[in-house]
This record gives sequence, structure tokens and C-alpha cells, in this order.
Amino acid sequence: MKTKFDEYLEFPCKFPFKVLAQTDSQIVEKVVAVVQQHAPGDYSPTVKPSGKGNYQSVSIDITATSKEQLETLYKELAEIDTVRMVL
Repeated sequence: MKTKFDEYLEFPCKFPFKVLAQTDSQIVEKVVAVVQQHAPGDYSPTVKPSGKGNYQSVSIDITATSKEQLETLYKELAEIDTVRMVL
């Protein structure tokens, strides 16, 4: 993954992730589990369902320490089975 995080961000910094997924009762736990592996902390993600209830978004803010950490999190969050997009 070629990104320019290191050009635009000064580490460490706060960084928001928004994970868009099909409705999944365990999505928050799955997202937090991935984030905990790379950025341990106490997280309180917010969840918003779509209008029809088919999808949901999980927003979570982390303290990023490196470009590599962010790239790994984008990759691993996208690999969660019900995830459709990571922003």
C-alpha cells in the first residue's frame, strides 16, 4: 500500500477510522480486536445504522504512531468478513 501518511501527518497523532460493514452484531468487537492488536487502548467506538438497517458504520479514534501502523490497520480492518469499506 503506497500512502503519504508520513508526508501529511506528524506522529504520534489522533487518527479517526470509519468502518462501513453489513449489519453484524459483533462488528464493534471485531473492529476493537483488530485495533487493540496494533494500538492498545481504551476505546468507545460509535455505531450508526444505515437508513434501511442493512449496513452500519463504526467510528473509532486511535493514537497513531507510524505510517506502517495506519497501513496495517487499514488492511486488517478491510479483511473483516462483513466490512465493505474502511475510511
